[in-house]
Amino acid sequence: MLARQRQFAERSRLSAVYFFYFACLGALLPYWSLYLQHLDFTADQIGELSAVLLGTKIIAPGVWGWVADHTSKQMRWARVAVFAGMCIFSMVLLVRGYWPLLLVLAGFGFFWNAALPQFETTTMNHLHDDKYLYSRIRLWGSIGFIASVSILAPVLQNQGIGLLPWAILVILFCIWINTLLVQDKPSGTKHAAKASLLKTCLDPSVLALLVAAFLIQMSHGPYYTFFSIYLEEHGYSRTAVGQFWSLGVVAEIILFFMAYRLLPRFGAKYLLMLAMLLTALRWWMIAMFADNLPVLLLAQLLHAASYGLFHASAIYLIDQYFSGSIQGRGMALYSSISFGLGASLGSLMSGYTWNTVGSSEVYMLAMAIAALALVQYVWLARPVWKRVRRRNGTV
Repeated sequence: MLARQRQFAERSRLSAVYFFYFACLGALLPYWSLYLQHLDFTADQIGELSAVLLGTKIIAPGVWGWVADHTSKQMRWARVAVFAGMCIFSMVLLVRGYWPLLLVLAGFGFFWNAALPQFETTTMNHLHDDKYLYSRIRLWGSIGFIASVSILAPVLQNQGIGLLPWAILVILFCIWINTLLVQDKPSGTKHAAKASLLKTCLDPSVLALLVAAFLIQMSHGPYYTFFSIYLEEHGYSRTAVGQFWSLGVVAEIILFFMAYRLLPRFGAKYLLMLAMLLTALRWWMIAMFADNLPVLLLAQLLHAASYGLFHASAIYLIDQYFSGSIQGRGMALYSSISFGLGASLGSLMSGYTWNTVGSSEVYMLAMAIAALALVQYVWLARPVWKRVRRRNGTV
């Protein structure tokens, strides 16, 4: 009984960190560009100041992952990263010029983007043999995102967008306080203590997963960058746009709640392939049926697959493939390749093609990229499927 209470307390503390971490994203993603506009920056400058946060996500996780792996103290370095990021972000209150703010955001991004991969590693270590329960903890991040967006909308409307940096600092402080309550947990895997990062990455199944993560996040570029504009172009109100976004996150939460049953029953690899197939279907539906409300609502419900199911399955596999001395770097590599490089290139691609080839055609291109992710995954991981069939087991 005492052990179960201790386990519940540990998982509650992990859930709290996810809640506040993604609550911070709920403050940054919808409102940061509005704050920069409030400071009279041009559209080009707003794009560059926003992009620097994605750019640091390509580099920072790998650097901090190497440090964490060589000390086996993932949570300690996650705390340091959050605290340093909070201190640097506080300078936003003091600077107003383009270059000073760019430097502040680059420093903030270098620490901020380093924290989550190490915390993900700590979470999987705490779960140990119950790693399929990861999604039940991670869903609190999605709840935090919705709570932040919902609470800040009326506050910033009434008090002004200038309050945003203060709100973000309060949330960052809450993240840091909660990281102090989470203890480091060493990996239970000892046989992989001398594993080679390069050798692991070149394994066909691992390479296929990393390429798929890159392509799937790249295919999300038009969605994250232009979905709101796309909806307004087709006559939807801004209230409806916000409801579409909320619907997607709610679907994601429901998926995270159910994933702990799906993973052990169907296997992470098969769920990953299903997620990629449904992602391609989602972009096709958005491209072809933007004026059809029921179809568009169904497409938004598929956010449960394109983000929730894919991420839950990928994290489960990354934890299996990268263990021991490369555990933190494996999680960091996944973050850098997918949410860093993939998301950045996806945003650039959609920006450069939106007005030249047409908005619907951009979503068709996203569909092709998602389909390519599935095809290469099945092709590269083919030896794995053969071994699985010979064993008559599940992966």
